[in-house]
Amino acid sequence: MRGKCWKVPVIIIVLVLLLAVGTAVANEAPLVRVKDIARVQGVRDNQLYGLGLVVGLNGTGDGTGSMANLQMVANMLEKFDITVSADDLRVKNVAAVMVTATIPASVRNGDQIDVVVSSIGDARSLQGGYLLQTPLQAANGQVYAVAQGQLSIGGLASKGGSRSQNHPTVAMVPNGAIVEQEIPYSYSVGGELELVLVEPDFSTAARLVETINQEFVQKPAWARDQSTVVVKVPDEYADNIVEMIARLEELPIRPDTKARVVINERTGTVVMGADVRIATVAVSHNNLNVKVDSYWQFNQPLDFLGDPSFGMDYTAGSNTSEGSVVLISGGSNVEDLINALNAVGVSPQDIISILQAIKAAGALYGDLIIM
Repeated sequence: MRGKCWKVPVIIIVLVLLLAVGTAVANEAPLVRVKDIARVQGVRDNQLYGLGLVVGLNGTGDGTGSMANLQMVANMLEKFDITVSADDLRVKNVAAVMVTATIPASVRNGDQIDVVVSSIGDARSLQGGYLLQTPLQAANGQVYAVAQGQLSIGGLASKGGSRSQNHPTVAMVPNGAIVEQEIPYSYSVGGELELVLVEPDFSTAARLVETINQEFVQKPAWARDQSTVVVKVPDEYADNIVEMIARLEELPIRPDTKARVVINERTGTVVMGADVRIATVAVSHNNLNVKVDSYWQFNQPLDFLGDPSFGMDYTAGSNTSEGSVVLISGGSNVEDLINALNAVGVSPQDIISILQAIKAAGALYGDLIIM
């Protein structure tokens, strides 16, 4: 049964509404595991790179203008006691490439990891090529893996009546690198663990501390800052820190996030969080006028059996010079504004421009991220 609605002075119910809205917003966030929002300090991936040669190409390798290719082939032949000047080489079946890989902290000697091979010369395609043994080093100059193997380009792209290889100058070698040296790491220093939030936030850090301290009698957690929570390892886990970390990672937590609107100008995509709010604002864009207004609302069921409710009601309206008008009430977020604009045929680019103007005016409460 629908209830009656009366507009009520703002001053009477400000405190009640703020408490109600705060509770509603908090309940919107889902429960997630700690491992989904935080990582253990010291356990991280590392990037490797190396310069190599791809052989066996069908005339699609580097041309004579690529001196890196010629010099690398000459240097390789020198290792086999074959002296050839780089100026005399004509090798269309060879390409100079950059080999890159990401090595997790958990890998051990002998493990295999994927590598990506990218042409650095003027090769037309790496189709059918074979990567010769290439040392992969980290930023400190030490070699941690060696890559070699058959290149895999990927599927075919169809356009009209023709088919072409998908980006043929970049390829992969699945399990193409063998780990030769483990990367040292430590996740416990002085009997303490550090959990680092993926999205730094003071509220989430405080909730994480509260969640951990409720789980352990010793209350071992405290927040160093908005991104780091320090956990003192209890004595019973001193010899089994892995079990301690596993227990921490499975704890449920309700994270808090900043209100955001993400815009992709290339595709006209607008993605918004549930917490994004718009203040009273009027925007004029080309022949379009947009107005967002608000008022306090009191709802009482007609049978007077249910509890009354307070809330702020918003109206989002837009009209063009032709006089068409669309009004939507009951919303307080960007979605209602966009729906009102879509109803009068506003283009995605105009919607993006309007959102940018509202943010610049200080009437959009949240981060505006443009991709």
